[in-house]
Amino acid sequence: MKSATANVSPEARGGAGRALPDAFFDRDAAQLARELPGKVIRHRVGGLWLSARIIETEAYYLEERGSHASLGYTHKRRALFMDGGTIYMYYARGGDSLNFSAGGPGNAVLIKSAYPWTDALSGPEALERMRELNPDAQGRPRALGALCAGQTLLCRSLGLKVPEWDARRFDPDALYVQDVGESPPYLICTTRLGIPAGRDEHLSYRFVDPAYAAFCTRNPLRRGQRAGQDYVWVDRQGIVLPEAPAGG
Repeated sequence: MKSATANVSPEARGGAGRALPDAFFDRDAAQLARELPGKVIRHRVGGLWLSARIIETEAYYLEERGSHASLGYTHKRRALFMDGGTIYMYYARGGDSLNFSAGGPGNAVLIKSAYPWTDALSGPEALERMRELNPDAQGRPRALGALCAGQTLLCRSLGLKVPEWDARRFDPDALYVQDVGESPPYLICTTRLGIPAGRDEHLSYRFVDPAYAAFCTRNPLRRGQRAGQDYVWVDRQGIVLPEAPAGG
């Protein structure tokens, strides 16, 4: 799946090919989690800009028990207590995981999954490099929809490593997030994944771009899921819609 504007240069889309400003990240975690879907992460690897469109996010807060920050400040978790837009990376199930700090100490957004993005800056060679970085268990190239379908797969495909980026700020010459004009007007809102029982697993802080729901970590629209019970539709301000939007 590729946008009709995918061959337009980043500059023509108004993103200027540079990182979103720090102020963009210095906001409420859930609001940031709703604003990030549609934005593109770009990481420079060996002269190529590897890129992926964010399609799934999860918000975390200091005061709720599902967050790393709720366990207290440590040197390893220091990025969570830094200004909005600080990169927080950790190992999840043996793989690297990418988060951005949000407004307020201990608050952050996990980039749960994405979809490969190609355009004038990130062309076929970049996509091929992503496939080389993240083959399947048999060493074969993954399908596009599976390449970034999970937090560790995303980092592997983009070449993002904990030792290189944890507790760092964005660098417009190496790693940044860009607005390419693709923000979805509505999102699917549901509970986060992998939260242990008794650690606020009921909180609906997971947001999915409906156009890419089939390619996220777990499709919230899969068979057996019911609107109003297992998930709700929200606008970008978090207001729950009474029914699915047209085309939803």
